[in-house]
Amino acid sequence: MLFPNHLVLIRGGGDIATGVAYRLHKAGFPLIVLELERPLVIRRTVALATAVLQEQVTIEDLHAQLVQTPEQALNLAQTGTIPVFVAPQLDNGQWPTSNHHLIIVDARLAKRNLDTTIDQGDLVITLGPGFTAGVDCHAIIETMRGHTLGRVIWHGSALPNTGMPGIIAGKGKERVLRAPAAGIVNWQLKIGDLVEAGDVIGTVNGQPVSAPFAGVVRGLIAPETAVTQGFKIGDVDARKEIDACFTISDKALAIGGGVLEAILTWMNKSE
Repeated sequence: MLFPNHLVLIRGGGDIATGVAYRLHKAGFPLIVLELERPLVIRRTVALATAVLQEQVTIEDLHAQLVQTPEQALNLAQTGTIPVFVAPQLDNGQWPTSNHHLIIVDARLAKRNLDTTIDQGDLVITLGPGFTAGVDCHAIIETMRGHTLGRVIWHGSALPNTGMPGIIAGKGKERVLRAPAAGIVNWQLKIGDLVEAGDVIGTVNGQPVSAPFAGVVRGLIAPETAVTQGFKIGDVDARKEIDACFTISDKALAIGGGVLEAILTWMNKSE
């Protein structure tokens, strides 16, 4: 590791967080991914959170493994494997700082501040709207698609949440699959399958979830997940690029690059 005296805790292991982990891991930072006991990620094939569901996962050339204790996580973080630890709440007492500069990245993308404070680490970085740099955190990375995607914000806030998914191949909110009812999710198809408009992808409480248009199934929440009506449970991509379902997205890598820039800028100013 190029930066063994720095420890990065990434809160959240979804597809965007995985892009952050990819950039930081490649740059030589030890890191630990913190996730929920039952992750709600959609793009499971490109999310390190999947390690919680199946104990380990490989995404491109990133290898992640579920660990049971902070000690295991700290030891594994110094190797070529990324530890994933179930920790819905951030307990700083679990992560010794005597030998590390502690960097926190809130990559949960809740679009609001759940519990992040600027004093949780030596450097606290957040992604997207819901935070004010200099108040809630030290830096924010812009997450909205467009000219400012991936830029580092040291003062102020990211662009506000529009409530609308980004446009991909001319499709916006219609590409998102939502639960037609409250209940348990079951899938008949899998991520990477091609679909035509109207194809049944799965069910929630027995009610069908159908493809809104022709494309490829890009993301599906884990089967047997209990959801509420209207909850986001999947994603269809009109581009039909099957390989893209299994590789980290341009957006995730751009945001990851922003996080890396923020860390290196902070390190440069600290010297």
